[in-house]
Amino acid sequence: MARPRKPLLSTDRIVATARALVDAEGLAAVSTRRLAAELGVSGPSLYNHFRTKDQILEAVADAVSAQVDLSMFEDGRDWRTALHDWAVSYRAALRDHPNIVPVLARGPGRRPAGLRLADAVFGAMVDAGWPPAQATSIGALMRYFIMGSALGSFAGGFVDDETAYDPADYPHLGQAHLLSEQQEKIDERAFATGLAALLDGLSQQYEQMRRTA
Repeated sequence: MARPRKPLLSTDRIVATARALVDAEGLAAVSTRRLAAELGVSGPSLYNHFRTKDQILEAVADAVSAQVDLSMFEDGRDWRTALHDWAVSYRAALRDHPNIVPVLARGPGRRPAGLRLADAVFGAMVDAGWPPAQATSIGALMRYFIMGSALGSFAGGFVDDETAYDPADYPHLGQAHLLSEQQEKIDERAFATGLAALLDGLSQQYEQMRRTA
């Protein structure tokens, strides 16, 4: 029997299949047995590419990090604009793959794309004149904010039952049952508001730093 021209398995194919499982069913859906079944191969064949489930999830997380645009740190945009545009791209990637956020939240570890992301942000802030310690804090602050926004929906956290929020108990939540109808709009506006506030605060610190330098 002739051998297939293409191998049945590749790292990219495993990662893509695992990412689809995570997106559809969450982290718990990923197992070597489930992946093997989805890929139509035997379980042991996966070990030629990944030794553990955690390694697979790390690879999925890094594939999502690789979707984040980093060009704004290389094309001459000022540091504030670059941070803004990067944050929007980062959140878009996490919004498309929210179930992998808990893995990403552990930090980049040794993941190549995650490390490139951290390196780009830190380098851009230092090049703009921020002290290294403050540049580190800015990277951490932005990551907290972006990942927090991707972990869940504020608007989606309210039920659409108008009887659920009795004015006698919650006098200011009389319209809360309407929030879920405009979930995406509210969440996007909240992210934009928070991002602008963060960048305004950093800009004030930056100008003060330059005046006192």
